[in-house]
Amino acid sequence: MLVSTRQMLLNAQKEGYAVPAFNIHNLETIQVVVETANEMRSPVILAATPSTVKYAGIEYLMSMIETASNKYDIPIAFHLDHHENVEDIKTAIRLGCKSVMIDASHHAFEDNIKIVKDIVDFAHKYDVTVEAELGKLGGQEDDLIVDEKDSFYTDPLSAVEFVNQTGVDSLAIAIGTAHGLYKVEPKLDYDRLKEIKKLVSIPLVLHGASGVPFDSVRETVKEGICKVNIATELKIPFATSLKDFFENNPNESDPRKYLVPAKDAMKAVVMNKIDMCKSSKRV
Repeated sequence: MLVSTRQMLLNAQKEGYAVPAFNIHNLETIQVVVETANEMRSPVILAATPSTVKYAGIEYLMSMIETASNKYDIPIAFHLDHHENVEDIKTAIRLGCKSVMIDASHHAFEDNIKIVKDIVDFAHKYDVTVEAELGKLGGQEDDLIVDEKDSFYTDPLSAVEFVNQTGVDSLAIAIGTAHGLYKVEPKLDYDRLKEIKKLVSIPLVLHGASGVPFDSVRETVKEGICKVNIATELKIPFATSLKDFFENNPNESDPRKYLVPAKDAMKAVVMNKIDMCKSSKRV
């Protein structure tokens, strides 16, 4: 049975770790993430962007993840990541999705509140948790592209008003990370994070963690981040392994052979990120 992220994140908040949220795309990436999380006894969130849902199909994704959740005795959640279409989110909730993100961060503050509150009011009737974003990360997350000049950090006092007016369950904040890979090492605003943590009681989320140094993410967890999103760093080793395999085995056509090393390459990253979040042996 799929679960919401509510208790997962509250436990992480209480015990000082973060739950890793890995972006998945198909059966193989789901298997890698869940099997590795089970080995390390970590709660885990499997996240799907709108383009992933369009590619794989919401019913297929939910069925595969529900099968995984029935197979293993660790907390596993399926989460809609960076979804903007309100009706698509409501459809997923009706189908049984227990954790969603409504991303209205590109709207004006008042409109962001209005859109998020609509989803929160609907989702809570189904015992579904809602994540929203305040502030705007630069970079690219699948089809969502934000130019660096259009990105901005989360204001702590605005965060208080946003949480109070929306009733949202968790909040993604902008403190210097970006989607995709970095040209230079990001400078994270830990003081801003500390201030938001002091003023806001709900779990805080860090997006754009791919490429952020291990110790830097660890520091954000220490200062109150309860969920860390990882996407790009999973795709690269998977794709690189496939390219290497076909370069060395140009005539191979059996996916049961070429997908195994790709899964192994991704597994190494999943293990590292679970360690980074300090979520190992929390189950």
